Amino acid sequence: MIRFDALDALPVRGALPALHDALEGRGTAVLVAPPGTGKTTLVPLALAGLLGEGPARRVVVAEPRRIAARAAARRMAWLLGEQPGGSVGYTVRGERVVGRHTRVEVVTTGVLLQRLQRDQELAGVDAVLLDECHERHLDADTTAAFLWDVRQALRPDLRLVAASATTDAEGWARLLGGAPVVEAQGVSHPVEVVWAPPARPVRPPHGLRVDPALLTHVASVVRRALAERDGDVLCFLPGVGEIARVAGQLGGVGDVEVLQVHGRAPAAVQDAVLAPGERRRVVLATSVAESSLTVPGVRVVVDAGLAREPRVDHARGLSALTTVRASRAAARQRAGRAGREAPGAVYRCWTEAEDARLPRFPAPEIKVADLTAFALQAACWGDPDASGLALLDPPPGGAMAAARSVLAAVGAVDSAGRATERGARLARLGLHPRLGRALLDAGASDPVAEVVALLSEEPPREYGDDLAAALRTARRGGDAYGPRWRTEVRRLRAAAEESARPAEGPTEDRLVGLVAALAFPERVARKDGGSYLMVSGTRAELPDGSALRGAPWIAVAVADRPVGKGHARVQLGAAVDEATARLAAGALLAERDEVHWADGDVVARRVERLGAVELAVRPLTGADPGLVRSALVEGLRQEGLGLLRWSADAEVLRRRLAFLRLHLGEPWPDVRDDALHARVDEWLEPELGRARRRADLARIDAGQALSRLLPWASGDAARLDELAPERITVPSGSRIRIDYGDPERPVLAVKLQEMFGLQRSPEIAGVPLVVHLLSPAGRPAAVTADLASFWKDGYKGVRAELRGRYPKHPWPEDPATAEPTRHTKARLGR
Repeated sequence: MIRFDALDALPVRGALPALHDALEGRGTAVLVAPPGTGKTTLVPLALAGLLGEGPARRVVVAEPRRIAARAAARRMAWLLGEQPGGSVGYTVRGERVVGRHTRVEVVTTGVLLQRLQRDQELAGVDAVLLDECHERHLDADTTAAFLWDVRQALRPDLRLVAASATTDAEGWARLLGGAPVVEAQGVSHPVEVVWAPPARPVRPPHGLRVDPALLTHVASVVRRALAERDGDVLCFLPGVGEIARVAGQLGGVGDVEVLQVHGRAPAAVQDAVLAPGERRRVVLATSVAESSLTVPGVRVVVDAGLAREPRVDHARGLSALTTVRASRAAARQRAGRAGREAPGAVYRCWTEAEDARLPRFPAPEIKVADLTAFALQAACWGDPDASGLALLDPPPGGAMAAARSVLAAVGAVDSAGRATERGARLARLGLHPRLGRALLDAGASDPVAEVVALLSEEPPREYGDDLAAALRTARRGGDAYGPRWRTEVRRLRAAAEESARPAEGPTEDRLVGLVAALAFPERVARKDGGSYLMVSGTRAELPDGSALRGAPWIAVAVADRPVGKGHARVQLGAAVDEATARLAAGALLAERDEVHWADGDVVARRVERLGAVELAVRPLTGADPGLVRSALVEGLRQEGLGLLRWSADAEVLRRRLAFLRLHLGEPWPDVRDDALHARVDEWLEPELGRARRRADLARIDAGQALSRLLPWASGDAARLDELAPERITVPSGSRIRIDYGDPERPVLAVKLQEMFGLQRSPEIAGVPLVVHLLSPAGRPAAVTADLASFWKDGYKGVRAELRGRYPKHPWPEDPATAEPTRHTKARLGR
């Protein structure tokens, strides 16, 4: 019997006429309805004609999470007075509860993606409702894009509804071809905000790590809320581990039932949460309870302010969930749970000042996640670069390139990015392509399905970091993880029997390692000192006490990056041998000649590599001259041009050229180190081409080579001695060397008496020389760049000081008109 009283109480009923008109007119609509209004339950029943109004239709409802899909189907079946599998059913990965007369089927977006790839027309389906669009999960965005393609090209009669509690309504409306926006008003009660930050600062989250001090504080805030408020308490935490820790700290808190709700929770726990309790409850939940589920009896929300989002570290080849600050939009959603049935309160475990600095919305998954599975879906859809898909946000180019690289390595796409037959099989498995590759290639056996299931349903942390030991723990069962894992094993076993080649019968531990290595070939790693070097080039460390310590090779299945460190930390891996490493990462196996500059000389060797890991090294004789030359050039870059033979004349030439470049510019060459290195082909050939080692560089005459850069073609090279002479003739007739050490102002060091009679400072290339006037003994007496001024003002003091010391030398009163001399007065007299 239909429960019309419960249906009539749902606020979304008032929006049904407008939704009906929108679908009749445009075939698409965006439905914006706050949590608890009935958008997930009443709307599908009405669209299917199950409430006695309208024609009978078959409706598919897509939910982002399995727990939400089951809960929505059960709720709709209850509203109809039925059990799931009657008029309303559901399909999630590994579980299908659908009957012959099912008119509303609730599925996860992942299941709907698989269905679309098999049957693009969605034969027999009249309408699709995409729920919780605001969460911007990648599968949901992809499903929406595919459905729009289907409606445009194949099924203009297919009705599409994008539904959300809070969303970019206008953006979705544009995406769905100008779809009308229908808004439903919710019944909300006031929610008091209580700011409850920790008394002392806590460390910010990093990776999956959350400061235990924050979790202890959250538990204390829950106890405070129980004491200060009535009703059940819903507490938001980022993940399963944090939920378990807080639950442990709430043991013995009065007559209160503590429930833990997350994607891995058993169905019985999920059902208990979604039904009214007989005693007061504390529900510890992940973000699954933000909008997908309605938890009755809640009057208080305690929000730790954290969430888990996918992130990819392309530089290190790591992808995983990471803990981030929840957005303001998520905080509003969470707070609203306290005001669903009556006035309530939200205790936020941060300050009001921090609240203003939180991101406005969660990051769209397409912007931050590993796009390998998405890229395979797009390739199988016939749009390898996803440029033709109707997406709110385009996929980042770098992430798509990385994804295509992975797909090419596992044979899922061809050189043009189109899906291969193998790629189509991988897409049908309902697994990440990495795990699909492992399932197909490791052999059709129960242990293979078990290990792949263990990697797809990531095991609890308490199982440890040894994948083989974790498998044995999962088999023993006895915890909440076991049933879900066994369900996935059964599904994968069936898929493996259909798709994979027969197993070759390795030992079980070796098989565990083979599966991990096939799934993550770039994370195969060899022991190198105190850590492991992955074939990707990233270093990884095992935690203290790991059972994997000492293994020569491992395959890293799950890893994160510790705070402040550039290497990875292994969280789940398996021991492998070199043969398995070579098999799994065979695409990265190469033997090549390597010639490079190392330890101050050319090193030539033949190296067999598995990615970044050296497997074997042999000395190389007769190395390719081009490689040798490149190594020598690298040596010059690293150690400088001092590796060449720089005679005194060569040094002088370089300084003269530096002077001309500074003051005259082109066509005189730039002779700084970086400039010379950039033009090494022009001035160091053919000497460099004949060199083979460091000692050969030391025999190259740098001055002779440098002369090749002189502007011979323009004829200016002939003016080198005119513009920047090595020596200059002074009034005494002596030819004095110019010091070009400072190209700004070259120096002429000359005895004072030799400059008598010169009215002004000598110049070269229009630049006055800095004259260092020396005593008869060759010691500095004065420095001037203005000789005329010195004769007038400075000379008197020098004369007074030095003529007594050097009486044999002339010290005329007017040096500007005196005869220059290199000799004493006696010689002048003769």
